Amino acid sequence: MGLQTRMWLLVAAMFAILYGVIVGVGTWMGAGSAIPYLILAVVFLGIQYLVGPAMVSMMMRVKWVSEKDEPELHQMVQELAERAGIPKPRVGVAQLAVPNAFAFGRSLKDGRVCVTQGIRQLLSKDELKAVLGHEITHLKNRDMLFITLLSVIPLVLYWIAWSMMWRGALGGRREGGSYAALIGLGAMLLYFITNLLVLYGSRIREYYADRGSVRIGNPAHHLATALYKLVYGTAQLQRDPRAAEELKRVQGVKAFFLNDISRAYYEVRDLKEVDRDLSGTIDHNELMDLRQKQVKLSGGAKMVEMLTTHPNMLKRLKHLSTLV
Repeated sequence: MGLQTRMWLLVAAMFAILYGVIVGVGTWMGAGSAIPYLILAVVFLGIQYLVGPAMVSMMMRVKWVSEKDEPELHQMVQELAERAGIPKPRVGVAQLAVPNAFAFGRSLKDGRVCVTQGIRQLLSKDELKAVLGHEITHLKNRDMLFITLLSVIPLVLYWIAWSMMWRGALGGRREGGSYAALIGLGAMLLYFITNLLVLYGSRIREYYADRGSVRIGNPAHHLATALYKLVYGTAQLQRDPRAAEELKRVQGVKAFFLNDISRAYYEVRDLKEVDRDLSGTIDHNELMDLRQKQVKLSGGAKMVEMLTTHPNMLKRLKHLSTLV
């Protein structure tokens, strides 16, 4: 199944869950009582759509750069956008030491691709192009729109859950308080389930962005090496108290990054096993060796992956090895 098909199925499933809860609430309270929740959902979605890009820019401390300021960076973005068949996105440099990159925007015409100061000191030109290809694929796939749609649903369910449980606590048995509390508990359970589904959608889009980068001409081992270096570079920053503060500050927007910055320290050991010659890179032969191996995660690792915005890094490199 293609990315958009999977995402639309995910959106349909989550809106079906939301619809079922709202119908249940409306049936118990009266047909018109569920309308405020729908209005809140639409309002919140509109706010996210309008102010989301500005909020991301502010939190990431993005400085938009012209072709005169950054000719090589603009040239790479232009070339990759042409290969991907999308308009050239706006180019920015985030004033962050965290080595990473990200893309966002309301539409293809509003696309924006940014690199951090930290990543430019870490990657070679070919590795940076592979990273930019990944981010441009996010724009081409319009997957941020899907994630924005999905992320509203757990929030609405959270409002419903607390509203119903509060009514249940105040209402008592005579006023149907037990039923309200039951609806609230059900909505809270669905809130956790839909949060897991949002995370699942976020992980799917990373696999497809990796594949998109390879499809527009970036060798898989360049992207694998870039991911390895980003993980290692972030893990080193976690030891620096000043850099650790910056990492904490951008935790809320880590889903935009190429890798899960909160997992870097734990991923370094696994990736060193792939880098057999300890060169600090993952070359074509090492990626082909990984292709022949089975990647089995422990129960704990599987549980951790379910709660993160990005795929397990070893699984991700295994997926990249199939694209060689």
